[in-house]
Amino acid sequence: MTHAPAARVLLASALSVTALFAAGCVADDRNVPRALPEAVSQPPEPSRSASAPAGERPAPSPPALSEAQLRDALITDADLGEPWMTSRGAATWRDGLLKGTTDDPDCRRLLDVLYTEELFGTPAGPRVTTTLDDAYNDTQLRYQIAAYRPADVDRALDWLGTLPEKCERFETRTPRAGTQLVEVARLPLPGAGDARAAVRLRMTGEASDGAPTVLTLNLAAVRVGEDTITLTNAGFGAVLPEVTQAVTQLGADRLAEVGRQERLRI
Repeated sequence: MTHAPAARVLLASALSVTALFAAGCVADDRNVPRALPEAVSQPPEPSRSASAPAGERPAPSPPALSEAQLRDALITDADLGEPWMTSRGAATWRDGLLKGTTDDPDCRRLLDVLYTEELFGTPAGPRVTTTLDDAYNDTQLRYQIAAYRPADVDRALDWLGTLPEKCERFETRTPRAGTQLVEVARLPLPGAGDARAAVRLRMTGEASDGAPTVLTLNLAAVRVGEDTITLTNAGFGAVLPEVTQAVTQLGADRLAEVGRQERLRI
């Protein structure tokens, strides 16, 4: 497992890269350009006959990672450094703002995903989760790794990528915070993992005393082989897209390294 000082260096490096990346791609919450196109893949190799010699046949798929191995791949407060710390409980805005409904089925599904944190449904294998708080910015980051069928993950990621057009601007009705205006924009991610997608939401409304409220939420997911990282970074304070992008890159690299170490032990 990566030691904390080294991990913080990696995160700082990733932040510096993603800060430049975001400066050109994230002008503001309402005008985020489409993610850069995927790199052109190499031409597929000719198919090999099933009767080819054993030494020439493709290697079998690596075994699924155990729960303990997934825990080794989690991002922790030691990676992010101050002011991040282990969470002391669910954020107050979770039930107040994310538990809402709207008429459009895609936008309603998005609200359900945000509240239940089940973008991909029931895992096909183990799942591990950690929650971190940034008390200085009043934000909370929830980070999850779970095993899902890759085809199911890729379909959900494709759907997530359509939401900046389908749900660019809509209203949600909440039982505690009244009507909220929701705006959805695309959040570019670095080229981590095998497949990825992210969106950035802004929910605006009024508190019970009439004071305006603004909740910003980043939702990102990256598939690394048979396992998938899902994270939300949200709060009433400064929710930096650079943090989401950097944690996504660092998390995908760490998960891939844990998988590589497992293959070496076989």
